[in-house]
Amino acid sequence: MSHHSRQLDFISLGIAVLTVSDTRSIDEDDSGALLIDRLQSAGHHLVERTIVKDDIYHIRAQVSRWVVDEEVQVILVDGGTGFTARDSTPEALLPLFDKVIEGYGELFRQISFQQVGTSTIQSRAIAGIIDQTVVFAMPGSPKACATAWDDIIAAQLDARTRPCNFVAMVVKDIQRCGSRSTIAES
Repeated sequence: MSHHSRQLDFISLGIAVLTVSDTRSIDEDDSGALLIDRLQSAGHHLVERTIVKDDIYHIRAQVSRWVVDEEVQVILVDGGTGFTARDSTPEALLPLFDKVIEGYGELFRQISFQQVGTSTIQSRAIAGIIDQTVVFAMPGSPKACATAWDDIIAAQLDARTRPCNFVAMVVKDIQRCGSRSTIAES
């Protein structure tokens, strides 16, 4: 269970939203719209939003462009995490990750199990760090995006979350994770 420190301020992050889809347009992208609404409501700012077809190299190219953009600190990817022949988001992202955040996919599936039962094993939600940019990939349904943001990502992108959050990895000169003993002091 995470806690908020009353002694720390919220830090707004620059977030890019990538929808992976062979069929959606911006007007039909309910999942991308949901993520944008959630991140802006939380106090973060949208740097860019785009849709790419479900192709390993298109996904890698877009993510790589954002990783080198100094305004982008977080990338949210929705779609392409299933098991169909066209689902290639994990294959696109895993080689780019400097570190994989294994706990994200594990926790997503644990929470999702309460909503969709054993069908959650077909989710290949993944996350990782690429050169100080945090990337979270989730299934493309609005409900899955809401689960990922509301139950996992929002707290991890809040500098007040203790004992740890990912803000310290993407913003220079802020306090790193605290020990569990300092939570009671917050």
